[in-house]
Amino acid sequence: MIGYITLGTNDVLNGGIFYDQLFAILGAKRVYDQANCIAWAKDDASVIFTLLNPENGQQATAGNGTMIAFQAASQAQVESLYYKALEIGASDEGAPGIRSGGFYCAYIRDLDGNKLNFHFNPNGTE
Repeated sequence: MIGYITLGTNDVLNGGIFYDQLFAILGAKRVYDQANCIAWAKDDASVIFTLLNPENGQQATAGNGTMIAFQAASQAQVESLYYKALEIGASDEGAPGIRSGGFYCAYIRDLDGNKLNFHFNPNGTE
C-alpha cells in the first residue's frame, strides 16, 4: 500500500550517515544518492525510505503526531536498532520493552527530531 516515505532533513549528509547505520541492521541499502536526497530500500518490492532537503527551501521540521515504525525481525534487533540510534546521536523516546498489544518496541528521535519506532510482534502478526 505504501510506495515510499519521505522525511525532511536539514543535513542530508549527516542524516544519510545516521540512517545508513540503522538500515544496515535492517538489511536495506541506498537506492538513490544525491546531494539533496538519499533513499534506501531492501529490494525492488519494498517501501522506499527517502531523506531530503525540503523542496520549498524552508527548514525541515518534525511533524507533530508523526511517527514512522520500522518492523524488526526479533527483540534483539529492536534493541540493536535502539542502542545504535542512541550511539549515533538519536534521543531517547522510550527504551525497549513490551507495549500495548504485546509488541516489543523502542522509540527514538532522529537527528532532525523525527520520531521513529522499532517494533517486533512476538505473536507473529502485524
